[in-house]
Amino acid sequence: MSGQQPIVLWLRRLRVLTAKELLQFIRDPVLLLFMLWLFTANIYMQGSSVSMQLTSANLWTQDNDRSAASRELVSRFRPPYFRHEGEIAHLQQGLQALDRGKTMLLLDIPLNFEESLIRGEPTSVQLQVDGTHSVPGLLAANYATRIISAFGLEQALAREGLAATNTDTLPLIIEEQRVWFNPNQKDTWFMPISELLEGITILSILLPAAALVREKERGTIEQLLVAPLSPLQIMLPKLLAMTMVILVGVSLSLFTIILPVFEVPVKGSLPLFYGVTALYVIANAGLGLLAATLARNMAQIGLLSLLIVAPIILLSGLWTPPEAMPDWLALGTQLSPLRHYIDTAYGVLLKGAGVDLLWDSILSLALLGGAIFALSVTRLRRQFG
Repeated sequence: MSGQQPIVLWLRRLRVLTAKELLQFIRDPVLLLFMLWLFTANIYMQGSSVSMQLTSANLWTQDNDRSAASRELVSRFRPPYFRHEGEIAHLQQGLQALDRGKTMLLLDIPLNFEESLIRGEPTSVQLQVDGTHSVPGLLAANYATRIISAFGLEQALAREGLAATNTDTLPLIIEEQRVWFNPNQKDTWFMPISELLEGITILSILLPAAALVREKERGTIEQLLVAPLSPLQIMLPKLLAMTMVILVGVSLSLFTIILPVFEVPVKGSLPLFYGVTALYVIANAGLGLLAATLARNMAQIGLLSLLIVAPIILLSGLWTPPEAMPDWLALGTQLSPLRHYIDTAYGVLLKGAGVDLLWDSILSLALLGGAIFALSVTRLRRQFG
């Protein structure tokens, strides 16, 4: 019985200090409102306003031929990908519209376009694309190329007396695409989850760091250090409290925004997702507590958090695939906890993967988290020891 008393006392201290951290967080309206905004309004705005797909690209045309063939080609540029704004009389007018950003595409159809097609002579059209924003510009150019190529193929078949659907006797390569996990390629499935992961990353570093720095500002850290508490007993309640807060925020985001509003399907195990999320929060919280041992006030911890969050996100592969990075930088992504969390989060939520497929990412996350937390505890012990 006497051997169990230290364990019971240790757990009682852990429970009391964790409750204290939760109470202090609730009493901080700034952090509370920031967390609510990050897990609700921010995810809704990002999911409903940011899109990587081509939608309503402005198109102006200069139809010098004004024939049935030219009108047919222009009619192929349909919504929702393109929006035909009208025709222009002079090429200079279209160039000015491109320069001023009033249109994204300018289609120039030459004179005698239809006659050249009928005679079987080579002909061409000019498409000028505003590539200032490279992603929609590239998509618009690719879509336009496919439209014009299909139109040219149909004209060639018609000249040979073949229908566009009668291609069985032609040596063609037929492309059949099968998209897994997101068949319709909806941005509203990707963007809300990516914003959720970013929000978890920010708060898992900021909240534990703010909790420890708040003790410094109020002068209560010295009281904790003279109490019969080890550095681990001081830092662990902050870690547990902020992990619970973030998991509550994740639940709020999932069940009020991501699932009901954007209808994102959850194909895997939610308990597994919560478990991996808790592991990821612990890994990042070690970075936040380590930064808190260096900072003296909340302003400094805010700046240090930015310095930590930025490389974690940039090296995660969330926006730029590691395969597109230089070799040395791609190797550095293995040190980003978010890199491994992305694999597990998307694997569980959208792919329905389990531990048997994600064990290596989970193990990497656990090893990184354990090493970082041990370093932060050692740093606190040296600082106040």
